[in-house]
Amino acid sequence: MSENNRINKWNWDNTYLKVDENLFRILNPFPVNEPRLVLYNQELANELDLNDLTQDQIILELSGNQVPEHTTPLAQAYAGHQFGHFNILGDGRAILLGEHVTKDNDRFDIQLKGSGRTYFSRNGDGRATLYAMLREYLISEAMHGLKIPTTRSLAVIATGDEVYREKVSEGGVLTRIAKSHIRVGTFQYAAKYLKKEDLQNYTEYVIDRHYPELLNEDNLALALLKKVQDQQIDLIVNWMRVGFIHGVMNTDNVSIAGETIDYGPCAFMNAYHPETVFSSIDRDGRYAYGNQPAITQWNMARFASALLPIIHEVEEEAVKLCETIIYQFPEDYESKWLKMMCDKLGILEHQIEDKSLVDELLSWMQKYKSDYTNTFLNISKSLDELEGIYLNEEFQAWKLKWNQRISNFEIESVLSLMNRNNPSFIPRNHLVEEALLNGAEKNDFKLFNELLLVLKNPYQSNSTFNHFQVVPADFDLGYQTFCGT
Repeated sequence: MSENNRINKWNWDNTYLKVDENLFRILNPFPVNEPRLVLYNQELANELDLNDLTQDQIILELSGNQVPEHTTPLAQAYAGHQFGHFNILGDGRAILLGEHVTKDNDRFDIQLKGSGRTYFSRNGDGRATLYAMLREYLISEAMHGLKIPTTRSLAVIATGDEVYREKVSEGGVLTRIAKSHIRVGTFQYAAKYLKKEDLQNYTEYVIDRHYPELLNEDNLALALLKKVQDQQIDLIVNWMRVGFIHGVMNTDNVSIAGETIDYGPCAFMNAYHPETVFSSIDRDGRYAYGNQPAITQWNMARFASALLPIIHEVEEEAVKLCETIIYQFPEDYESKWLKMMCDKLGILEHQIEDKSLVDELLSWMQKYKSDYTNTFLNISKSLDELEGIYLNEEFQAWKLKWNQRISNFEIESVLSLMNRNNPSFIPRNHLVEEALLNGAEKNDFKLFNELLLVLKNPYQSNSTFNHFQVVPADFDLGYQTFCGT
């Protein structure tokens, strides 16, 4: 690569300034008192071609104390259905510095979370706790290691300021990296406040940025709806694959780019049960593990509603066109979900009849409160390697059926497929909490860094960290997660 093509520092662009001015407010982040660098993701920095940033520059620019050159920071406007209720929202504690473009012409939003009050803060202080920002850093990087589309975390800066939540905590600012921060809720806001022509222009901007292959479609809005729904199905199937529970699947947390976004009250399921929920604000289990597919379809219907004015000039016809896509969701999801579960079982050529084998296993897991992650790791083990509930007659009878099902496949291919789809390690809730408390309150990052190391390659067995696979008895019974950001 020639010297002229090297990009080892910020390469800013600000295309969002070209969209309708109702969709953002220009303002700078608020400075903090005593910024100090807590975490910096050097691997991600390398991927973004940010090798020449100095530590002083990182601390000043990623704390919000110094606005980088060639940027025009802004807060984005959006709306959202929060637990089914529509609200006007926006970046109340985040600032988009701009878009960084890599040497390969890949474009990423660079956003500061916890950077102070904005036009959209309402009664909030615009800040975030160090604990909450550490949480997003850890879980988002774990999701990346699990090969699930996600926003990522470049840095965490401690602010030296006090933040008042359930208790007084130190503040933190996280640098979040995303393909963009455009959400279903952004379109809901646009549909409410923009003219039809401006909504069409915004839709074209989003398509050009994320799905340029759709630009030749006759009906751009309908094509975007179909594309985003397909992306969301793939994403939710991945969540279900590893037992991830997002916890706050409001439409303002649904990324048009198909990335997992917002790691407030998220958690991972240990003992299998489709009604598992940990979020303290999800009192009715709306976003429980097993409800995530149906909620995603509901969210896609809200996206369709926002696009109706530009799908067809006759609303009744627009609704019919959208329904052909939204009503296809269950069938498409079920097909991809079954393939995913068969991949976890090493079934190389899955058939619709395999669903009974999957359902029987899940029923057994629910009955015996079997650990979701560990069960799939135990399936391929020999009898003398198994212990506990995996020795009971029901599991052994199911395992015999599984052995018969895979008997016509090469065992090496079966095991390879299983190993690619069944992580040995996930962010266990008790370990996450201990790591966050140690880091935020004691400045002790030993466990935090161990988790990052293991979760960087979660599909590889590592006997040194086998204890990370063990969940304390009844830990999850009283476990709750909080938005916190």
